[in-house]
Amino acid sequence: MKNNDFSSSISAKISAGDAIQKISNLPEWWGVTFSGNTGKQDDEFVIKMGEDAFFNFTVTELTPGKRVVWQVNDCHMPWFRNKKEWAGTRLIFDVHENNGVTTVNFKHEGLTPDVECYKDCEKGWTHWIQKSLFSYFTTGKGDFNKSGK
Repeated sequence: MKNNDFSSSISAKISAGDAIQKISNLPEWWGVTFSGNTGKQDDEFVIKMGEDAFFNFTVTELTPGKRVVWQVNDCHMPWFRNKKEWAGTRLIFDVHENNGVTTVNFKHEGLTPDVECYKDCEKGWTHWIQKSLFSYFTTGKGDFNKSGK
């Protein structure tokens, strides 16, 4: 069975431990309003985008230098018919270090081509992982310029 969940990968000269730490520092690469904590398993946090949009997460898995998983508990995406489309999905970051280069394999489990937001979310995630998170890994600053979107 083919896995259709959105996925993206990046590699950079950074330790796996630093990569997990930077992934968990969301405001630096996602450019969102953030409250809560992401540093340990069972931490909860909220991301807000604009006036009405929000995403509530729980850190369901955190293995230092290896993996972090965030469960979307609730959300409100006012720009789509199904405003709760991300609820129950998971953001998974698997990290592998080899010879000083770390690869991050990102998957948004549940974000598949058959859901309403896929086309927009695919563009968004491609930017946030390929451009902003990569920039944060390599320069210390995220890239919040979503030009071309």
